[in-house]
Amino acid sequence: MGTAKWSTALGAAGLALAATTTTVATPASAHALRAGRIVLTNVDNGRTIPASVGGDLEVRLTHYRERGLTYTWTALNSSDSAVLGHRADTTNPVGDASAVYRVAVAGTATVSAQRHCVPDPGNLCPLIVETWKATIQVT
Repeated sequence: MGTAKWSTALGAAGLALAATTTTVATPASAHALRAGRIVLTNVDNGRTIPASVGGDLEVRLTHYRERGLTYTWTALNSSDSAVLGHRADTTNPVGDASAVYRVAVAGTATVSAQRHCVPDPGNLCPLIVETWKATIQVT
């Protein structure tokens, strides 16, 4: 009985410590911040993201499959190359797209890509092209 109480107390203390560590390590917003680099993914669509001059912005959009359809991404574009200077971009045959931008000057720019459907044989795609977009506000 004494061992069970002791291990329960240690387990609770470990959970409290893990929760504290997770809270400190996780950014307040949904995008990830790693060593001066903001990383955006599919889930950041429609968001406005604050950024500081001198950092990097990386966007990683991944394809996905659903009911015989593959949704792929076009190459990413920035609305203002003075605010977000292009460093690198890639697309791959499975439909992923990524880009890295240098946050160069204060201002606002959007980064966007379009999602297209590629059907498996015997399937039809909806006639909808969706746009992924994030607004970057640089101070």
